[in-house]
Amino acid sequence: MITLFILFAALAILAWGFYRARPFGKLGILAWLQSVALMTPWLLVFGALAVGVTFNLAIVLLLLLLSIAVYILLGRQLRASAEQAGLINPVSSQAATSSPSSDSSPSSEEATIDRPATESTRTTQSPGARTADVPLMPAEEIQTIKGIFGIETFFATETIPYQEGVIFKGNLRGEVQPSFDRLTANLQERTGDRYRLFLLEGLEGKPVVIVLPRAPEKKSVAIAQWILSLVLIVATIATCLETSGLLRGFDFFSELTRWREVLPVASGILLVLAATEIAHRITAARQQIRLSPPYFIPTWQIGSFGSFFRFESVLPDRNRLFDVAFAGSAAGGAVSLSLLVVGLLLSRPDSLFQLPANFFEGSLLVGSLARIVLGETLKQSLVAIHPLVLVGWIGLVVTAINLMPAGQLNGGRIVQAIYGRKVAGRTTIATVIVLGLASLVNPLALYWAVLILFLQRDLERPALNELTEPDDARAALGLLALFLMAATLLPITPGLAGRLGIGSSF
Repeated sequence: MITLFILFAALAILAWGFYRARPFGKLGILAWLQSVALMTPWLLVFGALAVGVTFNLAIVLLLLLLSIAVYILLGRQLRASAEQAGLINPVSSQAATSSPSSDSSPSSEEATIDRPATESTRTTQSPGARTADVPLMPAEEIQTIKGIFGIETFFATETIPYQEGVIFKGNLRGEVQPSFDRLTANLQERTGDRYRLFLLEGLEGKPVVIVLPRAPEKKSVAIAQWILSLVLIVATIATCLETSGLLRGFDFFSELTRWREVLPVASGILLVLAATEIAHRITAARQQIRLSPPYFIPTWQIGSFGSFFRFESVLPDRNRLFDVAFAGSAAGGAVSLSLLVVGLLLSRPDSLFQLPANFFEGSLLVGSLARIVLGETLKQSLVAIHPLVLVGWIGLVVTAINLMPAGQLNGGRIVQAIYGRKVAGRTTIATVIVLGLASLVNPLALYWAVLILFLQRDLERPALNELTEPDDARAALGLLALFLMAATLLPITPGLAGRLGIGSSF
């Protein structure tokens, strides 16, 4: 019943979207069709599962690939139609709001200052925009910076001093990225490397240019941070060994001589963690972005809850934020999913681990894959599985937890990159509320709610070019990652488990 309700709710959302899209004509219908393209594979697969019909794994993957391809093609058609109609708006629909940072990045105050201009060009002082101990930018320097603007890039109508920098309100005359590149080049030509330019969106939905002094780049990370990182790595190795021992039915630290028994599973969990972190680092290095050391979160339950890091560099645009966040999750998820599928294929009646069949009800994704690969075996009271199944499952859970759309988790960064800061802030609040409710039945949810509130609730600093949105391919991949996160963490309802034949014989 719950599954059918979810399906009907999804269809109702599509119907409501069509109703909202019709007044916008062709552009509205194309945007609606993009939503249909993304939801169709999941409606087909889970709708079939709801009535007890299973698909071959290859068919499921093919449906996903076709869905993404159609989404991208529709996005290109949508942009082409918008260009023909002259309706392309280079400004995104999200307001830039962020907490202050020490690396010459704008804060939320700068992005939301909105004062009416009574002259074509005026200089005002925003209340609270500076403190007495912060010197104003010299007037001659402001005049020099004003020279970077032009009618073909950005037409400044108001100048607002802010701390040691200045905010320019006005009208963006050209496409976002070319205009940003030209303004940045003009600023460097006139002032050298003394200042950094940000292109953000103000409260009225209009672009603002913010110029701030360039803070000295941090060339190295404090030794204390590296020490903390190494301590957490050692602790994570220890908890992975202990988790492996508990899965085998003994306390590893009480029986250290049995280290050979725990090494395979512990190594698998560490492999997933390493793949995730290495992918983050390689992607960041290729784009010349500096990251802080990784801070792993050890836990006895599953070895580790993953790791988090800080961006030490100011990001050029939202694409870079997406790429670094997505790369780690994609690598960790791919390794975990591969281990899970291989483990299911290698599972035999004499495999090492014997699990109750209802254990597979803990994850919609894992349970569905197990039903596809193991088939009628899941109807038994105990199911023999290869150790790689548990390793892959744990890896998927770790990856999914870090894909929750909150703060500076990978999922929060992906949402911020695709939809902007306003939406990311709302999803962070929603995620914390959902975790708070889930903690009533699962104490681990409360742990994560507290962790997000105290360590990861803040969004990333604004990028230099905050207006250019990621392309359709990135948006589709991000939505796919978020859906797989939900499918991993959501359990299978007892009714659906019965229709799938999971533990139905007892």
